[in-house]
Amino acid sequence: MADDLKKMYRTIMDDHFAPAMEISFVDGDNRQTLFYEKVAWTIDQVKKGLRYGENPGQEAALYRLANGNLVVGETQTIAPGRYLASDIELLQSGKHPGKTNLTDADNALNILRYFTDTPTAVIVKHNNPCGAARAASLEEAYAKAYMADRIAAFGGCIALNRSVDKATAEAISNQYAEVVVAPDFEEGSLDILAARKNLRVIRIGNMDRLQSYVGERVVDFKSLMDGGLITQLSFVPEARSREDLKIAQCEYKGTLYTIDREPTDAEYEDMLFGWLVESGITSNSVIYVKDQVTVGIGTGEQDRVGVAEIAVDKAYKKLADRYTFETWGMGYADLTDADKKAEIDARVKAENGGIKGAAMVSDAFFPFRDGADVGLREGVTSIVHSGGSMNDYQSIEACNEHGATMVYTGQRSFKH
Repeated sequence: MADDLKKMYRTIMDDHFAPAMEISFVDGDNRQTLFYEKVAWTIDQVKKGLRYGENPGQEAALYRLANGNLVVGETQTIAPGRYLASDIELLQSGKHPGKTNLTDADNALNILRYFTDTPTAVIVKHNNPCGAARAASLEEAYAKAYMADRIAAFGGCIALNRSVDKATAEAISNQYAEVVVAPDFEEGSLDILAARKNLRVIRIGNMDRLQSYVGERVVDFKSLMDGGLITQLSFVPEARSREDLKIAQCEYKGTLYTIDREPTDAEYEDMLFGWLVESGITSNSVIYVKDQVTVGIGTGEQDRVGVAEIAVDKAYKKLADRYTFETWGMGYADLTDADKKAEIDARVKAENGGIKGAAMVSDAFFPFRDGADVGLREGVTSIVHSGGSMNDYQSIEACNEHGATMVYTGQRSFKH
């Protein structure tokens, strides 16, 4: 039975999707048609498309835009030929890529587009980042992103915005990952990555165009269970510089409430970094960021207090695992020595899971102060969210009580 179950993951499915697809928008005599072609790869003399969809047994296909254009209002779809995730180059793969591999890579690129000026690493698992970091070198950025959540990074998609050098390749090869995506690979780095036989090493030569995708919208399609479609314009974060962030203030019952202090330069950097990473995270979400590295990421919850608490819990657990691994070369879950475990616990507690001095990032406003209080109790010094709640004054008061600062983006960042 176990062998039979394993077979489903080894199977490369044939699919019934046509080699080409057209989507037309018709308004009277005005017809706009998009022409798509199906993508396939040849691996070990076998030419196939996607391995399977979100799960084995689900047929799937990847189409890239071959021709046509679509204008909706003032939004124009990305022109054919400006390929990224839909035109990957497999440099090494023991397996055909699956749907989740490509959507993880695509969401990583969705985040990376905002950080082209600095070496940045984003590790995505189940279409959500589990670690993201910026640093002076690619190796350092990867190490920080990986150690932000070493557990969740297992089997993830590693996306890098610089050519992979041998030092970074060595660091990656020491872990288990499904996919590595980068604009290029320096001489010798592919030989190092080849030690991982089933690793999908993907080059996206057009990644140098990432900056040109900032601020651009496409039309999103969401299929409903009855075959219907919901279309929408894709999300674009409007707050992309410190000048776009507004110091929190509001009026409530004739009284003006405002934040007592402005953010420091470092706080602005962390809030902006977190807000742009947030654009690639499933809602309802709250994250903590410190020194351009994610500390705790809470995603996909139904209430904001709960997700803020989950992000705190994850920050504590991930930091404990990191310190255990760095000190004794094992995970916290494998640590059986009670004294050593107590030592790690005390160290993590003293640092509040690494949240002290961090920025708290929320993809929507706090309906009450209790959500902000979760982070403030752990020592966050800055908060960024959309603003616009009837009770924004409560969150302002909470920040002032803790000596923290808060800014508004003026824009919600839900991702469903």
